[in-house]
Amino acid sequence: MQSLYWVLTWACHRKCAHCYDDRFRPYVRDDLRNVVSEGQHAYEKIIQNLPDKLYWFNPKTGQNERTLLVMAGGELLIDGVREELFYPALKALNKKYGKDMPKISIQTTGDILTETILDECLDLGVESIAIASIDDYHVGMKGEKKFQFIEKIRHLMASRNVIEVSLGGEKDDRLKAPDLDAKLKETDPTFLFFGAQPDLWIGELWPRGRAFSNGLSNADYNTNFCARWSGGLNFLKLGQEGSEISIEPNGNIYPCCLKTKSPLGSLAEEKLEDIFNSVATLPAIQAINKGRPNEMGKEQGWDPQTFRARSAQKDGKGRTVENMCLGCDAYFEEILGEALDNLRQTRLDTCSATHLTSCS
Repeated sequence: MQSLYWVLTWACHRKCAHCYDDRFRPYVRDDLRNVVSEGQHAYEKIIQNLPDKLYWFNPKTGQNERTLLVMAGGELLIDGVREELFYPALKALNKKYGKDMPKISIQTTGDILTETILDECLDLGVESIAIASIDDYHVGMKGEKKFQFIEKIRHLMASRNVIEVSLGGEKDDRLKAPDLDAKLKETDPTFLFFGAQPDLWIGELWPRGRAFSNGLSNADYNTNFCARWSGGLNFLKLGQEGSEISIEPNGNIYPCCLKTKSPLGSLAEEKLEDIFNSVATLPAIQAINKGRPNEMGKEQGWDPQTFRARSAQKDGKGRTVENMCLGCDAYFEEILGEALDNLRQTRLDTCSATHLTSCS
């Protein structure tokens, strides 16, 4: 695949108003141990059921390139997560893939990153670090404070020869990376800044979680997140450009980072290829793969007018929000979720009938 987005834990040290999932929040004592244990119980099975080779064909270069494996939370670097789950998962990835490791990137707010933690991450094979808190929603980052924080991070990264790159789209020149050395090697560790900024792909904010309940999403019906990066477009095309899935701590997988109302299956139970081969038979899944969620219900009489009517909901501020993701949610809840559950149970029954303990 071109990219995998793996959320290892819901534990975070923040509870941001714009977060796309209510489960991302602080947990303490037993609650923290319990939420981290979900990822601890699943990560080895998840890695086992990923493809043995992680790569994608880049038509621009005519060559195979390593899959980008984005590891995220929550916050992976907090106490109770870092040593207990994140580092063991990195070591397990190294054990399976060795010299064929995917390109490991992590997302972090960056405010708890230290020299020691940075050294540990680099030693364990992290090649890219995304500082994902550069917006006015994160506490302590509003206004000029974010730019003071940026300079602090730049100083830390320079001390370890980690090179800044740019995500693009930034309106403020202070967010842009300095000119890159033309000799930047593919193996050089890099970092970048991004956040929920109006000029980036998530600028309107996904109609999900606290962003929706707090009335912060400005997406409308013409905002097609499915056809954007991190959406469902081309997710089924294993080994090709655009293929990406999202993985939850328990192994559930989704065709987009927003996450559909039901998972396609679980990597804690089955191999990725087996799940894809099964769900790809559904016309609705093919519609997501085309980046056209408004076409997913044709076989059940959901014409474009019906789908749009089901794509409107009132948010936490009482505003009526229209977006295709909401229509997708409704279709999954009423029809597709049950079909996916049935397919999953059929696959697991087949494994059981052939005396296998799991589909892996």
